[in-house]
Amino acid sequence: MSIPGYQEFMYPFLQILKDGREHRLRDLYKKLADHFNLAEEEVAQKLPSGRQTILHNRVGWARTYLNKAGLIKVISRGVFRISEEGLKVVNDPQVNQIDNKFLTSYPSFNEFKNKANKETTENQESKDENQTPLEIIDDNFNILKKELQDELLEKILECSPEFFEEMIVQLVVAMGYGGSVKDAGEAIGKTGDEGIDGIIKEDVLGLEMIYLQAKRWKKDSTVGRPDIQGFVGSLVGKQASKGIFITTAKFSRRAYEYVNSIDKRVILIDGQQLTDLMFKYDVGVTHEQVFVTKKLDNDFFEV
Repeated sequence: MSIPGYQEFMYPFLQILKDGREHRLRDLYKKLADHFNLAEEEVAQKLPSGRQTILHNRVGWARTYLNKAGLIKVISRGVFRISEEGLKVVNDPQVNQIDNKFLTSYPSFNEFKNKANKETTENQESKDENQTPLEIIDDNFNILKKELQDELLEKILECSPEFFEEMIVQLVVAMGYGGSVKDAGEAIGKTGDEGIDGIIKEDVLGLEMIYLQAKRWKKDSTVGRPDIQGFVGSLVGKQASKGIFITTAKFSRRAYEYVNSIDKRVILIDGQQLTDLMFKYDVGVTHEQVFVTKKLDNDFFEV
């Protein structure tokens, strides 16, 4: 038989986890291949890029979608177990298939798919039917990007505070500040001032300085106004006018209102914006595959 689509892997994937134990993704590849009686040639078949097998790619996306819907819990990278909601699904005699349509009943899945408003299944199907090939590519690109951003945050939280500070330096330099990582990095973690984690040159000569605060907090945490006020107080003590507060968490509404009401120029970068900038400036990520779309060059055919 041909290799099933990633949606077809979802239900048997969840069934294997029904025992409630922790499972490794690498073990699931073999179990699912056996479940569908895939031949060795099919298991070894690779994507056009040649970098990953089709089986690993599709099982991986089945895992990702089940996780975003809250049906499984990630214990560590490549290790997970079924959630209480997942157990309800596999124990429900009326459920014998899981696909994207089924997962849209979970708000967390819809949020992952970047849906501003919850759509009915009929509306979503109509939207898919009316999309152009370029629109479909764009939608799927955003899904891949969102998944990578989530992975980036998880990876950052596993790293040390020192690594986080160094990573921030690399990002700010990649954005065009500080001249070089060496010049910019010398001040990180060495200022000795409470509320200041580093100093970055806004220009190569250092005529203007930007002060940094870096908070590596859990992504569901919230940085409030008091934390920002403390940072601004440190800026006042340094007679500085510009600062960047970067966190892996989120900022409260009052934090944003506060920075908009003061005469200091303070930029707040939350976890979502942080990973978006890392994606844009190639910090902590690498190109996996590049697709180039082309159109007819009418000027070439002008005689």
